[in-house]
Amino acid sequence: MKNPETLAQLFFGAIDHFSTKRAALRYKEGGQWRDITHQELARRVQHAALGLRELGLGPGDRVAILSESRPEWAIADLACLTIQCTDVAVYSSLMPHQIKYLLVDSGARAIFVENRVQYDKIAEIRDQVPQLEHVIIFDTPDTEIDARAFDQLSQIGASVGVKYPTYKADALAIPPDALATLIYTSGTTGDPKGVMLTHRNLTSNALAALQVLPVGPDDVCLSLLPLSHSFERNAGFYVMMHAGVTINYSEGMDAVQHNLLEVKPTVVLAVPRLFEKMYARVLEKALSGGVVKKRIFMWARRTADRWADRKLAKKPVPAGLTLSYSLANRLVFSKLKAATGNRLRFFVSGGAPLSPEIAKFFYAAGLPVLEGYGLTETSPVISVTPLDAPRIGTVGLPLPGQEVRIAPDGEILTRGPNVMSGYYNKPEQTAKAIDGDGWFYTGDIGELDEAGYLRITDRKKDIIVTAGGKNIAPQPIENRVKGSAFVSNAVIIGDKRKFTIVLVVPEIKALAKWAHKRKLSVTDPDQILNLPDVTAKLEREVMVTLRDLARYQMPKKVVIVEEDFTVENGMLTPSLKIKRNVIEEHYRDRINACYE
Repeated sequence: MKNPETLAQLFFGAIDHFSTKRAALRYKEGGQWRDITHQELARRVQHAALGLRELGLGPGDRVAILSESRPEWAIADLACLTIQCTDVAVYSSLMPHQIKYLLVDSGARAIFVENRVQYDKIAEIRDQVPQLEHVIIFDTPDTEIDARAFDQLSQIGASVGVKYPTYKADALAIPPDALATLIYTSGTTGDPKGVMLTHRNLTSNALAALQVLPVGPDDVCLSLLPLSHSFERNAGFYVMMHAGVTINYSEGMDAVQHNLLEVKPTVVLAVPRLFEKMYARVLEKALSGGVVKKRIFMWARRTADRWADRKLAKKPVPAGLTLSYSLANRLVFSKLKAATGNRLRFFVSGGAPLSPEIAKFFYAAGLPVLEGYGLTETSPVISVTPLDAPRIGTVGLPLPGQEVRIAPDGEILTRGPNVMSGYYNKPEQTAKAIDGDGWFYTGDIGELDEAGYLRITDRKKDIIVTAGGKNIAPQPIENRVKGSAFVSNAVIIGDKRKFTIVLVVPEIKALAKWAHKRKLSVTDPDQILNLPDVTAKLEREVMVTLRDLARYQMPKKVVIVEEDFTVENGMLTPSLKIKRNVIEEHYRDRINACYE
């Protein structure tokens, strides 16, 4: 198959090449997994595309998509791409006023919405978005609303095929530098910016990623992340489609465990939060399962660590250690593998740094996590860990055809065909992000080791500078704290202060089990934090995880907060990044009290 230069060429090439394969996409409906073949996918994309044409939409028009991941999201995306519309990815977790900003800024003429919940958001702001002409809903509503059903749009497209005999030829002729999509940044420090990604940007990045990621037609992927996330959009959709991987859309994060057992995937893309939760669950079971179970787990973990150290260093593993590791696998790690469906070859992690401790644990368990790094502005992958040569604590090697260098102040710069064409309607901010030689300034701090592996140390804007002039990178410290079975989330605070403190969200279930074993009386788990022994236990856990930090890095106080950081309460971005300034403002009084 000739290398495509546009996403339309990538799509039609996959349709032609894998037409005999059983399924391109799979989804669950009525309790059953259902297949969409490549030929059916091509038909549904064409019908939706021609339906859009009949609504008067065409090259250059912006069309938004507001939905969780599902086949219709992918079909709407491909329909837009094949008629040279620019689609605008909108996170389904956004509030109406946030959606309004994106629709007005992008000038979207139409929007696909998933269901009545998302439609109601649009109905609330529609009179404030005058250029929005069409609302198309994926789920057929049970009451009359001012929207067109997706099925109806497709029926219109199916009935007018003779009017557009050159549909496929026109799609294949789309120029590589045509604008494919607008994906808005998370807006951690201000209004979101519309990242302009061309067909060339996304296609070149997908092809480069496939030179490193060993996937093919025999693989099965479980799709967990929102397609509005650039990582899932390219690596989880375009990459998988070009390689012929069958994509299974999960029923949501709450159903991940069940879907893993049903689908039995060979590859899964996720963000570090999934691995943190899986790791915490394993630790909780081990620590609450009695003395014998705990000892077996700790022995197995130490054994696996020793085995992993030798394998990662490419040193021979002694026969005795091999035998012990085999036993540890059978007693402990086989259960973790079984929970993934027993076919998983590797995970891919992106979106945020993954704790080295957690990465090593999964590697030792025979479930390697290929950590990658990138940004929406880079389509998004800059580097990824090779499966056959991992280096824990790094985010792998730059993709083929991509340049990476470190600026004098430690900032990571990158250059290549995947770098965005700019921020939509923001030429000044584009000029700040991309210099005259084409280098994109990532805003991340990092270093390249002797073998060319990239290590991320922190976000440039997240670096904490204490009143004493000490520079502290908070993310590695936060990742350590989150490695405890008793901690759900953590944030370091202390910029321009005398010392740092750590805000900790407790893992209530784990603490309740610990309290119960020690016969501490509590009737309501939500009241568990009223017990001084429990809060003392949590504080000890936090400090133990940080015991080998330099003195200036060590938080001086632990602040326990009961409300987790979420997208809904504004403390996380839609891509699950911490909004440090929002958290600091929300807990201002408690934080200030620590320094009085």
